[in-house]
Amino acid sequence: MSQPPDIRRTVDAVWRIESARIVATLAKMTGDLGLAEDLAQEAVLDALQQWPESGVPRNAGAWLTAVAKRKAIDGWRRRERLDDRYRAMANDLAQTTDADWQPIDDDVLRLVFTACHPVLSREAQVALTLRTVAGLTSDEIARLLLVPVATAQQRIVRAKKTLSAARVPFETPEPNEWGPRLSAVLGVVYLLFTEGYAATSGERWIRTDLAHEALRLGRVLAGLLPREPEAHALVALMEFQASRFAARTTADGAPVLLADQDRSRWDRTQIARGTAALERADAVGRGRASYGLQAAIAQCHAIASSVDATDWERIVLLYEALGRLAPSPIVELNRAVAVSMATGPANALRIVDRLTSDGALRGSHLLPSVRGELLAQLGRTDEARSELLTAAGLTANERERAVLRAKAAALVSPEL
Repeated sequence: MSQPPDIRRTVDAVWRIESARIVATLAKMTGDLGLAEDLAQEAVLDALQQWPESGVPRNAGAWLTAVAKRKAIDGWRRRERLDDRYRAMANDLAQTTDADWQPIDDDVLRLVFTACHPVLSREAQVALTLRTVAGLTSDEIARLLLVPVATAQQRIVRAKKTLSAARVPFETPEPNEWGPRLSAVLGVVYLLFTEGYAATSGERWIRTDLAHEALRLGRVLAGLLPREPEAHALVALMEFQASRFAARTTADGAPVLLADQDRSRWDRTQIARGTAALERADAVGRGRASYGLQAAIAQCHAIASSVDATDWERIVLLYEALGRLAPSPIVELNRAVAVSMATGPANALRIVDRLTSDGALRGSHLLPSVRGELLAQLGRTDEARSELLTAAGLTANERERAVLRAKAAALVSPEL
């Protein structure tokens, strides 16, 4: 039976906001991350069936959690597991009330560490975290990771089975066990923030709830690891980028690009926090790694009074260093943007064309978007319009699609 669009949107919105806390609560209860995610999904299906008639509960997150807990207990009952564990869980269910439903701190962090267990490949860690913590669909994860949907689905399913087979506990490991997981944990926290900063799909360009949760997790990690420079650097990077949130959209949610943002609306307190975090990273004395270099780039933007006043030459140098340390097509594309500002669009276009010929970022809207901008600056209007429309067709974010189409429509071909 098809669901009313408004109920579907409501359930989707609740899932995006509450999924990490719901799954974390269930994982703590069952000791099985895969089972927790399955139970949460079953509760979502119940919501789709019941809410059209009963109405949306006042506290939808608590409702979904309680329903999922009942399903877990029913499963144990069917398997005749009426032992002390069942009785304890039944008592816990009886105590689940709206008043008890508070933001979870440690449990979400445990969820991230569990999803980043060394028994999983890095690809599986990332996909599982995006699913269980960010609440992203397989389609969204595939777009974010630039892989086919079937590949994303396989990674998630295999990751759940692997954790279950290995009997991985739902816990934060001891500090001496963090080493093998830390790089992955920092990586997925930043991916969560990135999805919040510029959503891959949907009606909103920014998912502030997800970005703020990633920043909160980063701050917790930095507090637990005072001698880990990349933890502080990641916090600095997220602080600098989050400082622009108020200026990145109009009142109705339309994107406002960097050149058009009212910098007086940037959060100077947050910029100061980012500066302090970067100083803490530097004080450790190990030199800047990937997040440190990215934070330094973000700081250049944060302290500049305008686009023209930005130190683009320094940004180019920082991207070159980042490209040698952590090479990727995205880093190279960002370097091209900085080069266009520092030395002109012609030099930048050569970088972008190399990425195109290499097949890098195939299927992503980012490459044709940047290429269209550069072509427009060079006066190659028809080509620019074609690239921008191609980019609009590739993005799944409705707000970004509208911006790209408006840019294409605004281009006027030179008179013959």
